Amino acid sequence: MHRPGCFIDDVKMARAFLPAQQAFSPESGLLSHLLANFDGLVYRCLADSNWTMQFLSEGCMGLTGYLPGDFIANATISYEELIHPDDRSRVRDIIFDALRRNERFSLEYRIVRRDGAVRWVWERGTGIRDAHGACFALEGYVQDITQRKAAEDALQEAERRYRSIFENAIEGIFQSTSDKGYLAVNPALARIYGYDSPQQMIDTLRDLDRQLYVDPQRRVDFLQHMNGQGAVINFESQVYQRNGNVIWISENARAVRGPDDAILFFEGSVVDITERKAYEAKIRFQATHDALTGLPNRNLLRDRLEQALLNARRGKHLAAVAFIDLDQFKFVNDSLGHELGDELLKMIAGRLRSCMRAADTVARQGGDEFVIVLGNHKDCKTVEDTIGRVIEAVSRPWMARDLELRITCSVGIAVYPNDGDNAETLLRHADSAMYKAKELGRNNFQYFSADMNQDATERLGTLNALRQALANDEFVLHYQPKINLLTGAVVGAEALVRWRSPARGMVTPNDFIPLAEESGLIIDIGAWVLRTACAQAMAWRQEGHGGRDALMVSVNLSPSQLMRDDIVDVVAGVLAATGLPPRLLELEITETVVMRDIEKSLDKLARLKMLGIRISIDDFGTGHSSLNYLKRLPVDILKIDRSFVNDIATDEDDAAIVKAIISLARILNLDVVAEGVETEAQRRFLMENGCDVGQGYHFSRPLPAAAFASAWLALPGETAGTGRLAPAR
Repeated sequence: MHRPGCFIDDVKMARAFLPAQQAFSPESGLLSHLLANFDGLVYRCLADSNWTMQFLSEGCMGLTGYLPGDFIANATISYEELIHPDDRSRVRDIIFDALRRNERFSLEYRIVRRDGAVRWVWERGTGIRDAHGACFALEGYVQDITQRKAAEDALQEAERRYRSIFENAIEGIFQSTSDKGYLAVNPALARIYGYDSPQQMIDTLRDLDRQLYVDPQRRVDFLQHMNGQGAVINFESQVYQRNGNVIWISENARAVRGPDDAILFFEGSVVDITERKAYEAKIRFQATHDALTGLPNRNLLRDRLEQALLNARRGKHLAAVAFIDLDQFKFVNDSLGHELGDELLKMIAGRLRSCMRAADTVARQGGDEFVIVLGNHKDCKTVEDTIGRVIEAVSRPWMARDLELRITCSVGIAVYPNDGDNAETLLRHADSAMYKAKELGRNNFQYFSADMNQDATERLGTLNALRQALANDEFVLHYQPKINLLTGAVVGAEALVRWRSPARGMVTPNDFIPLAEESGLIIDIGAWVLRTACAQAMAWRQEGHGGRDALMVSVNLSPSQLMRDDIVDVVAGVLAATGLPPRLLELEITETVVMRDIEKSLDKLARLKMLGIRISIDDFGTGHSSLNYLKRLPVDILKIDRSFVNDIATDEDDAAIVKAIISLARILNLDVVAEGVETEAQRRFLMENGCDVGQGYHFSRPLPAAAFASAWLALPGETAGTGRLAPAR
């Protein structure tokens, strides 16, 4: 193998060999000692084709595993054969280039020891030239740098890994100073802040206080933490991106200090937490706001009310709580569907917000109940003005499914400090006042008064007792006869529920039916009334009361019952269970309920009619039915409301209305029943104008089943009693 270089011919080599041997012979003890202790080997070789070794120091054995004599004159192996095959060409090129330029050479390469181990070495040397400038030999030394190379490789690997982490990290990584911006940033941080490259970001952001942080105080806080604690952990701030967008970041950083403990720079990481912040804000909003309307919920309401009371105490002015309940919302929700009911609630929420000042709060308590907190009011006049706007706004027409709907609200007001000095008391008193507003006809507001506490307590007691009444068999039915005005014969009986309360005595329907409707208990009570009335009518029929065709029984169907999808199945089930022929059952349904959702009512009434029962429109004349709808309804009877019957003998308008209803019924081929007949003059007017049937105190009060049978129903061979409280016929 040949090493490129400045080679000499064989004559010159022979002439130079002996002097070299003599020069390096160990004549000097000092030189021998120095070479023996040198960490590595010292050599001299000829610049011939094989680079023949002339001298190697004793360190040769430790470095290569060969004795120096193995290399002298290439006795066993040439030094070039010792060089790792992958490095030989590079070694030749480096040495040749250095000799050509007449410079020293220095290089690192691998050798393969005698035992096969690969070692890294560092060689440093120079060319020896003769008087003519020709290079005839090389001198130098070789040292083992394997450990150093391993350390360097490890350092380079660590640097590579760090650089990989730095360049490829998802988190932003930076080094910055307190006053000169960024020293270094990784690509991730540049992307987070919206820059095309780290260098562009470094060049652009030189004033972090103003260019980066939305709130410059956050930069001040950052520097204070660094100077004080030397670090920040989860330091959250809003910052500007390059395009001006605002994002949230979280920083973790530390201060790097010099020997004098002065801060050299900061280094740390940045995470974009905008999505997390948005999610947290969403969770907080959901925890404090109503999901449907976006209004504050009862949790936030309590906080707002407490704050309003605190401000009122400090400023010595009024604060008010208004409890709002939508009138008859349940019937709208049931008849038009929950989806439309939700739209209605959202619409109402918007109208309530439009009536509020910035300092006021409108919240959704739940269901169709809303609460308004009014703070900083000088007197009740301004409170009333606000509530007046609320009532007017809520009652404005609303279009839904091509129908113009109107809904009203009842409002109760409690004022601080007169009606209570804490949130719980004011809310409770406003609720009581709201119920009073409902009792007084709805669509109005009422202030709380002391006697409302007693009313609320009694109302709660009534409700609790009512919940147990059905299970305790406390309900009874009374029956009021329906009389043929022409013949005086009983043609039917209306079943009317009574509550026989152990604590309250006999409770009339007006005192518990509205509460049963609001609480939902009317469904179970109504089902009991239907079963009991049909069973009683069947019992009278089996006993022979009422003649060959027996007696028709009429049952009032509550609005809640009619709105239920299973009402047809319930009625059919009762008829099947009791065995009562369908023709002997009459269901009375109020006109107002039918008109709330005419299409749904038409469908249900048609399916009920298919069972074979009779259907009556109760309280006719008080609703908003038109002839167009009335002729489509599958009904048999119009029942004139008592409010028109009261004054028919003395009031021309009422008389005209009753005549018109009777005439309309004749046109539509419907029977007519007048309720609330209490005088002979009323009976005579109705009979003379073609009314078929009447019922009322003129004929009989509602009676228990046994008393009704005794007074009005005759068994074969018997004569029934008159059943009248006043002689009439």
